[in-house]
Amino acid sequence: QVQLVESGGGPVQAGGSLRLACAASGRTGSTYAMGWFRQAPGKEREFVVVMSWNGRNTFYAESVKGRFTISRDNLWNAVYLQMNSLIPEDTAVYYCAAKGTVLSESHLYTGVNEYDYWGQGTQVTVSS
Repeated sequence: QVQLVESGGGPVQAGGSLRLACAASGRTGSTYAMGWFRQAPGKEREFVVVMSWNGRNTFYAESVKGRFTISRDNLWNAVYLQMNSLIPEDTAVYYCAAKGTVLSESHLYTGVNEYDYWGQGTQVTVSS
């Protein structure tokens, strides 16, 4: 089992920045494909950015491309989401997710149902 805990959310004005962190505990000696997702009120959970098992490949949603950046530490103990130039449409609960069994080291998973472990989420509120 892997436990994921997000932090770093909060209120921010449009144009501002936040850095979300996702701390992993449990089977941290293993490697996982990772993803950041978000869910706005009344909407389905959607992918924001995903990273492959080997950490070499990433894929961003069009809505955040060029503004958000995913990164991880070398020990796979934490994954980060740097969010710049925030806009009100970015307001949502942000979740990190991990997938243990992968098809290949470079495969990218964007589906909510493809992930095995989820954090509890952290609220990001962007005001105009």
